[in-house]
Amino acid sequence: MPQFLKVLGPGLITGASDDDPSGIATYSQTGAQFGYAPSWTLLFSYPLMVAIQIISAQLGRTTGRGIAGNLRMFYPNPVVYVCVSLLLVANIINVGADIGAMADAVRVLIGGPQIVYVLTFGVICVVTQVYLSYDRYVGVLKWLTLALFAYVVTLFFVKVDWSTLARNFFFPHVSFDKDYLTAIVAILGTTISPYLFFWQASQEVEDIRAVPERKALKGAPEQTKDATARIRQDTFVGMGLSNVVALSIMVTAAATLHVNGITQIDSSAQAAQALRPLAGVMAETIFALGIVGTGLLAVPVLAGSAAYAVGEALRWPTGLDRKPMNAKAFYATIAIATLIGVGLNFSPINPIRALYWSAVINGVVAVPIMVMMMLMAVQSRIMGKNTIGAGLRAVGWLSTAVMTLTAAAMIVTSFL
Repeated sequence: MPQFLKVLGPGLITGASDDDPSGIATYSQTGAQFGYAPSWTLLFSYPLMVAIQIISAQLGRTTGRGIAGNLRMFYPNPVVYVCVSLLLVANIINVGADIGAMADAVRVLIGGPQIVYVLTFGVICVVTQVYLSYDRYVGVLKWLTLALFAYVVTLFFVKVDWSTLARNFFFPHVSFDKDYLTAIVAILGTTISPYLFFWQASQEVEDIRAVPERKALKGAPEQTKDATARIRQDTFVGMGLSNVVALSIMVTAAATLHVNGITQIDSSAQAAQALRPLAGVMAETIFALGIVGTGLLAVPVLAGSAAYAVGEALRWPTGLDRKPMNAKAFYATIAIATLIGVGLNFSPINPIRALYWSAVINGVVAVPIMVMMMLMAVQSRIMGKNTIGAGLRAVGWLSTAVMTLTAAAMIVTSFL
């Protein structure tokens, strides 16, 4: 078991960060509005997530460069800058919404001024990334993944209709109702997101620098078998945890809010509050604490993935393993992205409302990035002898096609 846990790293953290407070709000709202009906999407999306994240990780591990670094080398600069700029905007909005949700969750638990909590969480997220050593920082992130189990525990405090859940989970409920289609699009846009690609690829690059015996696979093909096995195990577990937790959140909302006629939830903290009269104060407390824990995990990943993308595109020294004075622009990007996110909570802009548009941006920018990733992953001039196999290629292109349809649906529903 210790050896099994030792191989878990970038994939585990990436999967866990996918269940951020904004994602919790999406799953809560979907469960409240439609009950168990959309649960099938979490089974359907699992192999798609796994495939595209494995491809992301293998790009980083094979080339020794993150996604933006590879894009910079093989694609025109305008394409790189547009993709990175859209990612940066979406991530900053997401950071603001997540920090606001964390602060709101603390206010629900103990009262007090939300603004103080917003500032506190912003400072904590910046300081930990800038001043903790890479090994210690990754260790902290791994421990924070335990916060996700709060949502599995919550299931013990609610009454679940397991037969209805199983029927909807294994046999998709298809409806062309506009609101239902919008919910499906939101779930897919939340589970497959560009910042996850950039983060996992960059963490594989970080691990090459952190572990002396590891080399980029393109120049050390003898390490391929072990590295590929580790990446796949890590990613299968990480994405599996992500979707089990997402399912737990959706089921909790369906079993409590939906059955009692509460069909509108505007934030993750509101979902926690709504649980108290229906499932008890313990369920509310566990749910709210989970929001804080997942936020502390997700915000650094969001800000960090933005900094990796910007730094690689502009050829800066990047990496959490570097001292702040040796990567000033990289760490400044992390701090600025986080502080702008904090600032959104002081502006007239509603972070939760802005989150919708960040989801649209993420859904749109995911498509060209996934297309370029798929093209890079099959080229020997980029991957050497480690181009992806036929099976992974097929599922990767399927994932890309699904996200293309998702992006189109997002755009259409935005104007309906």
